[in-house]
Amino acid sequence: MDRTSADLTRLMDAHLTLIATDVERWLTLFADDAVVEFPYAPSLGSPGRLEGIAAIRAYFAPITTHFQDLIFTNVRRYPGEDSTTGWLEVHGSATLQPGNIPYEQDYVMRVQVRDGRIVHYREYWNPLAAPRGTFESFTQERA
Repeated sequence: MDRTSADLTRLMDAHLTLIATDVERWLTLFADDAVVEFPYAPSLGSPGRLEGIAAIRAYFAPITTHFQDLIFTNVRRYPGEDSTTGWLEVHGSATLQPGNIPYEQDYVMRVQVRDGRIVHYREYWNPLAAPRGTFESFTQERA
């Protein structure tokens, strides 16, 4: 496995570990000019694209408050179109706040790396699995 492939695997594993527990450490996985996309988020009133670390931080800072005890299981990794791109399929479980709402979601994640950092991250998830009102309050806090 070449250095980039090893970086890709390391970054995908670190992403799954840190996103739910330590957003500031998670942000160190990203390049300063990174782009994060959520193609289905606009249907819930959330942005579909975040550009740069400042925008990514602003969006994700409250995540550990809202998605308590977020864990990922059934992790499957797939090589992408080249050694800098990979795909993950995972199942996420959490308790959403406010309200102690059980949350179950299947995700597909595309990760692209450059020079040991994530430069492009795209996350697909089912907006119908999100309890009504949860993401609206989450989005309003960031506004």
